[in-house]
Amino acid sequence: MRPFEHLGSSLLALFLAGCATSALDLAPERPNRPWNAPVQGGEIIAARPPPAAPSGGYVLPPNPAMAKVEPPPALEVGHAYTLPELIDIAESRNPQTRIAWDQARDAALAAGVARSAFLPELTASVIGGFQSGHQGKSLDGGQVSGTSTVTGSISAISLKWLLFDFGGRAATLDVAKQASVSSNIGFTAAHQNLIYRVSLAFYADAAARARQTAAQQTLKDAQAVQAAADARYAHGEGTVVEAAQAHQATAQADYARIRADGAADDARQGLINAMGVSPLTRLTVADVAHRELSAQANGPIDEVVSAALSRRPDVLAAYAARKASLAKIREAKAQFMPKVFLSASGGYTTDNLQAPVLPGFGGEGAILNLSGDRLGGTVLLGITVPLFDGGVRDANLKRARIDADRADEQLTQVRNEAARDVVSAATSVKTSVAAYHAAAALVAASQTSFDSALAAYKNGVGSITDVTIAESKLLDARNVATDAYSAALSAAAGLALSAGALGGPPTD
Repeated sequence: MRPFEHLGSSLLALFLAGCATSALDLAPERPNRPWNAPVQGGEIIAARPPPAAPSGGYVLPPNPAMAKVEPPPALEVGHAYTLPELIDIAESRNPQTRIAWDQARDAALAAGVARSAFLPELTASVIGGFQSGHQGKSLDGGQVSGTSTVTGSISAISLKWLLFDFGGRAATLDVAKQASVSSNIGFTAAHQNLIYRVSLAFYADAAARARQTAAQQTLKDAQAVQAAADARYAHGEGTVVEAAQAHQATAQADYARIRADGAADDARQGLINAMGVSPLTRLTVADVAHRELSAQANGPIDEVVSAALSRRPDVLAAYAARKASLAKIREAKAQFMPKVFLSASGGYTTDNLQAPVLPGFGGEGAILNLSGDRLGGTVLLGITVPLFDGGVRDANLKRARIDADRADEQLTQVRNEAARDVVSAATSVKTSVAAYHAAAALVAASQTSFDSALAAYKNGVGSITDVTIAESKLLDARNVATDAYSAALSAAAGLALSAGALGGPPTD
């Protein structure tokens, strides 16, 4: 019995080791201790952690396969890229546009699957088999035994075809088609949103570089004031306090320049991130072409709103969802109706039986051979009528109607929100353009004030305090004008997006 006891113990241990709870060995052993990740071929695998003490703490082991950074796009060295060119690169390289494209293709294939329900289903099958048996009997003191083997194969082809279902398949196809339309609209919306994000990042980059230029000019102005203060002090016309104030203003201007340089670098990286390309990309970006800004939308606001409602992706997607919900109602109604179908099958069967008879006494053995084949076919035309299903069809119909009501309300909500977006965007354009014109006037006045204060100080009739104040106000005015111009361009892009008209790259 000992061998059997040992075998039973081994089987029991193996059974217990295979229990589901044994998978806890894959998890960290304690909540306050690092996980000693098992690694195979440089990749973390699902296995029991090795018994060795962890050496990396809470830092995971590196996976060389994941250490590859996306290479930057091939860019022309020394070429200053305009906004349309940057948008074109983004649309080609951004993963979001590829994802939206794949979703649209998947929805299109789903519509193809729904369309295939109108076609017959044809299936071919081949089955082969072998069977063997042995039996023995005692007969009149003798022993008779026999062995039989059977081999055979079945070849069949079958056809199933739903001929008529009162519009059920057509409704299903309509649902799939509307889903495809919605996905295609989403594809367009993804490109519009990408264009908008790249445009905003481009304008922010231009504003940051304009601030950088303003800071550099302010530093030059401060250095000019410092030179004048030093000259006055050297000739005994100025005081040490004036010279110290001038040096202080220069240091402040230099600090502001350094911060502006950092902000410009951040804005450039923001543009690269908005494009969706490698963060290691190095860009040379063209300046924003200064153009006159219009505070009015292209046409009366009611016409702009009407045009927006007819082409905004979210409105059109909600409309497609509403049409799909109506098709679902037709699909649910069709489940109450009978279905007419056609079924056909054909088959070919072969078999072969061999039964050797081996008597246990005298005589010679005989082998019995039986073989045959059969060819047949069947064609059926039938109708199925649903009688009772516990209210499932009725519940599905009510759910479809509820979904259609919800789709109607969602379409109304989306239309109202779209109209509000357009009106708000138009107001933002008007306000931002007015703010820019006011900021431009402020820059002109601040420049005149600074020039007058500096000239007066050089001629000994002004104070260094007036100069530094005018210098600071001039920098603020330049930055305000820069931000106002960038905001106006961004507002114009926002209006185009709200109106559903951001289909092509905006002019820079």
